[in-house]
Amino acid sequence: MFKCLLLLILFFLTSFAGRVHPADSAPDAPESPRDTTAVFKAADSYEHALQIWKTPEDISAWISANFSYDTDRAMRLSETQRAKNKDFPIYTPSQFFATKGGVCVDLSRFGVETLKSIDPKSDPKYLMIEFAPMQVAGNMLRLHWLASFRREGKICFFADSKRPGHIAGPYKDAAEFIRDYEQYRGRKILVFREVESYKKQQRTQARKLRTSEKP
Repeated sequence: MFKCLLLLILFFLTSFAGRVHPADSAPDAPESPRDTTAVFKAADSYEHALQIWKTPEDISAWISANFSYDTDRAMRLSETQRAKNKDFPIYTPSQFFATKGGVCVDLSRFGVETLKSIDPKSDPKYLMIEFAPMQVAGNMLRLHWLASFRREGKICFFADSKRPGHIAGPYKDAAEFIRDYEQYRGRKILVFREVESYKKQQRTQARKLRTSEKP
């Protein structure tokens, strides 16, 4: 009996340890290294990319092969430092294409605005996710951004810094995706919003993921 109790305690400690983020690690950083072998449509400039890219898959392929996560920038955009970095700009798509690095909101802006330019009928939008807050190196982190698009009456999600190059879906709606994503991330999602802009939204637009919505 005592041995079983010890094994049970060890199991819980091991499971918990898998969700602890080191002081120098951002929770929204990619889960795996950049895929330098990914095949994508190469472009000399962002303007050139807009001419040759046609689909979300084209954008995602480029992201998979080129995106690098900027942890220092993530800390500067954290809730803790946001008050003193009010004018800290989010990269424009052309800036992002040139730097090939940034954080989740930079990446999602790149995905949304690029897709609006090459395929506006896909109805690109932002998905803002508010996780239960966590601290990394003394900085409070809770918000995460992705891009979405519609195809054949369903919704898909991409431009996710956690898994660059991945397209999730199709789903019947955002709530269905959120249930899967909460399990994948292993973090409690408090609120999510489907919005037209990454700029600050009114709280009334929030959709809370209630217990009753879960299967």
